[in-house]
Amino acid sequence: MLQIKKRHVPINMRQSGDLDARIKFTARIRKSPYWHLSVKAGCWAFATYNHMYHPRAYVKPEDGGLMKEYEYITQDVTMWDVAVEHQIQVKGPDAAAFVDRLITRDVYKKLPVNKARYVILCNQKGGIINDPVLLRIAEDEFRFSISDSDVLLWAQGVNATGEFNVDINEVDVSPVQIQGPKSVNLMRKLFGDRILEMKYYTIWQTNMNGLRVDISRTGFSAEVGFEIYLHDAIANADEMWNKVLEAGEEFNLHVIAPSHIRRIEAAILSYGQDMDIETNPFEVNLDWQIDFSKADFIGKDALRKIKEEGIKQRLVGLRMGGKPITWYNPDFFPVQDASSGEDVGYISSAFFSPNLDTNIGLAMMPISHTASGTKVKAVLPADGPVDAEVVDIPFVDPRKTIPSKKLST
Repeated sequence: MLQIKKRHVPINMRQSGDLDARIKFTARIRKSPYWHLSVKAGCWAFATYNHMYHPRAYVKPEDGGLMKEYEYITQDVTMWDVAVEHQIQVKGPDAAAFVDRLITRDVYKKLPVNKARYVILCNQKGGIINDPVLLRIAEDEFRFSISDSDVLLWAQGVNATGEFNVDINEVDVSPVQIQGPKSVNLMRKLFGDRILEMKYYTIWQTNMNGLRVDISRTGFSAEVGFEIYLHDAIANADEMWNKVLEAGEEFNLHVIAPSHIRRIEAAILSYGQDMDIETNPFEVNLDWQIDFSKADFIGKDALRKIKEEGIKQRLVGLRMGGKPITWYNPDFFPVQDASSGEDVGYISSAFFSPNLDTNIGLAMMPISHTASGTKVKAVLPADGPVDAEVVDIPFVDPRKTIPSKKLST
């Protein structure tokens, strides 16, 4: 397929499909502190993410599969093992200045203590390194809760000459996500009424039966939700996990995988799939993250040039026909021009949306095919080319009123 823009490593568009094959478990890839607990909860499919095994399915296909997990997260409350969100700590007298150099947003304007923000890190060419949630724990301490790339190596490399007086390390803090409409009830039972005071993207440093935890009003689901960051997680994982399970019984708590159906509905991006180091923020609708009024940050000059010259491609939403997509797409699916049949773009993420009763996807398309209402063909493995249409994203709850609404029970 003709690439939309020249890349150093082209997108592999071969349609090799899924395989019913065993992946060897090895000590070279880490198991999370909650690994054994996820297996006990019924996890039967895994991926790798940040050099760690990552749960991707609990409910068996014959029992409803990922569609059943979607039902749990949209109707009840769910817990996810997301220890793959490694916690990269930046601590020291120059922590704020160093973090401000790494990210495209302004630390001083946007991140007081006990606040979190979604941020992006770019390289010197404007390519996206990572899109973590950044937590400010203290005046001199930050933690990047990272997506799937080596932020620790990047950050240590940036400061290899010791310009900034900081220590940069991964720390033994591992999150679980508590997501769904009944998450407030569960968290209130565990931590009391102060949960009701938490605003979107705030942090509360507290304890749970003597275990040190940080709670944030964040999540990868676009539902009402929280993350519990457990300190000394290797030692304390069982105690914390089982306490949550016990408290959650009355709210129909289920342990599930991160809901990629729900995140696609909300147009939440998955690093390595919807974007990578050869993608710039303008191409994936993240230009709102860039604060050119800052004195400096890595990639600033390159991003200014990209903005001036314009982009050749952009990520859009697609509504598609075809049989319901009920499993993760194993390949990037081609998108064709509706008239000529020529390959023009590719789908990076796709699933059936129970909310919309149709297949939906995120697709990288040439600018000529990004206007809402543009008719195209999506080449799906089960159907071949099917009718598709470019639509505005997010697909569901575009104002994000669900995750940010005032807490109530």
